[in-house]
Amino acid sequence: MILIISDNNDISTTDVIKWLIVLEKKFIRIHEDEIFEIKIIEKRFFLESSSNRFFLDDISSVWYRRGGLNFKRIRYKNNSININMNETQHWLEDYVKKKLETIKHINKESNSLVNKLLVLEEAEKVGLDVPSYYLAENTDNVILGETIVKTIAGNAMLESFYKNSNGMMFTSIVEEYENEDFFPTFFQEKIEKDFEIRTFYLNGKCWSIAIFSQNDEQTKVDFRNYNYEKRNKNVRYNLPNEIEEKVHQLMQLLDLNCGSLDFMKSGEKYYFLEVNPIGQFGYLSKICNYSLEKEIAEYL
Repeated sequence: MILIISDNNDISTTDVIKWLIVLEKKFIRIHEDEIFEIKIIEKRFFLESSSNRFFLDDISSVWYRRGGLNFKRIRYKNNSININMNETQHWLEDYVKKKLETIKHINKESNSLVNKLLVLEEAEKVGLDVPSYYLAENTDNVILGETIVKTIAGNAMLESFYKNSNGMMFTSIVEEYENEDFFPTFFQEKIEKDFEIRTFYLNGKCWSIAIFSQNDEQTKVDFRNYNYEKRNKNVRYNLPNEIEEKVHQLMQLLDLNCGSLDFMKSGEKYYFLEVNPIGQFGYLSKICNYSLEKEIAEYL
């Protein structure tokens, strides 16, 4: 039995499930708002929610897409007993989650979020080129027009930023100095790119797409600032074997067997930017006809 942990509205999860049905593979899809109780039936761990129920040892593989496994906590009136039982319940939940991570899986909840600074350090260790970067609380050392600023956090979304509207933090070029100090911010060398590359990695194999974003003023700094009226040209692309090998080494160091990676091609160099273990891959699959959803379903 395949266990899929996802959020409610993830289209990629649904597309993979369609292939699981074609391949006649049994699966359970868990949503982010499900609450499970841990029970013991005939000495076996049994998980039950209002929608799903299964024995832990019936799960043969796990795809952690998004969301998480949530549990119901029993509360006791006596505060001392409640503290003790809260710890006991924690360790039962911890066992279930870690047990699931020991079997065949694609991604894990425990490392679904990565630290960008540590990732860049590991990328340099395996020999990938990384644009020079630093953290600073002011713009004193910034070279205007040649330095970009971007978020350290993996999530660039600002929910309910203005009048119930969400916002997006895009990579920006620093064009002027700031008069005051600010929170430590990530600055990086601006690379003049030929094009950008998005690579999907799964268990040692890479699928890539070249994104010609530099020809459009709206997308040349950050291709995520989509121009829906004049879309970027996208084509299949093969990274050099030595770059793919370094990607594999990096993912092993990060204990990741799946993820989306971003590169920039500039002259003869491939500059590594970041990796997102739970990044989007649907558009890459569709545009390049890679059938990544089938690849995932077959691996599971």
